Amino acid sequence: SSLTFEPSDAATGARTSIRIEAVLHSGRTVSVAMTPGGAAARRAGKPPTALFLPASGRADGLVASGEIAPPVIEQALERSRSAALALVSSFETWVEEQVRGLVVLIEEPELFLRPQAQRALYRLLHEFAALGNQVLYSTHAATFLNVARLEELALVECDAAGVTHIRRPRALPELAAFRALNEFDADRSELLLARAALLVEGRTEKLVFPFLFRALGYDADAEGISIVECGGKPNIPVIAEVCNVVGVPYVVVHDRDADPGRRPIASERAVNEAIRRVAGPRRTIELARDFEAVARLHGHRHKPERARAWFASIDSPDDVPVQLAAAVTQIVALARGGSAV
Repeated sequence: SSLTFEPSDAATGARTSIRIEAVLHSGRTVSVAMTPGGAAARRAGKPPTALFLPASGRADGLVASGEIAPPVIEQALERSRSAALALVSSFETWVEEQVRGLVVLIEEPELFLRPQAQRALYRLLHEFAALGNQVLYSTHAATFLNVARLEELALVECDAAGVTHIRRPRALPELAAFRALNEFDADRSELLLARAALLVEGRTEKLVFPFLFRALGYDADAEGISIVECGGKPNIPVIAEVCNVVGVPYVVVHDRDADPGRRPIASERAVNEAIRRVAGPRRTIELARDFEAVARLHGHRHKPERARAWFASIDSPDDVPVQLAAAVTQIVALARGGSAV
């Protein structure tokens, strides 16, 4: 909702306090009050300067229809790239000159920047903030989302009723934050922008699952689902914990590493129990003995290539192993707002 003031609502020289109240969608009332000469008015120095850097400021007008000579398009794109690089150089200058007292709001800082320049800009934004400035930006780039600083994030979603929800994650404990920082690359950080995440052990599962989605009539990307390979089963608990903290729905698929009816060895049992403890039994699918057995892939030589070739050829839901089909349908339900059952 929005609040609109009329000219008659303002007065010059008023000495009374100003109070604004609003009723939230939940029915709760919030308010803010200001008294002339109060604490805010007595604060030393002038208010900080706010600087808004919209995405349109780093883009040039490209006509969508009609004939445009290729050089004109290239010139427009070059101006956009130059404007994006100017954003980086501006922050470099401000950091060097120790500029303070700014509140900077940036739309999509990643626009027109290479990944390397994005990382450089991300570091500059933190150096600039450390000088005593405030930086707020909106982004869809994993480069600007740091799992070691989850408390800096505000995850914004709009539900089916048009209501905006903002989630503020808590910080991870120091040891967990260090491990998450080591394990999260740009691909894994993508889960922070997903509607739901399917956590799998390695590359073979990541290669295969898109074909399973297709055979069951789904498109993982269209559903907003990230298939995250965790770099091995021992890494799954820390990545699942990040999902817990940021509130991203997820399902874990991992090897039991023991035949049905047989107990895994102590080391595998400990990892399996750690995953179940973090993710919970409803979000955990154990494959016995392992993915290869469930997928009927014999031997471990050239496993990713053989798995991809086999699953790329299937086009019927009947060809999808039951446990893998269950993982797909469960994560799709979560992405669409269902519950983990």
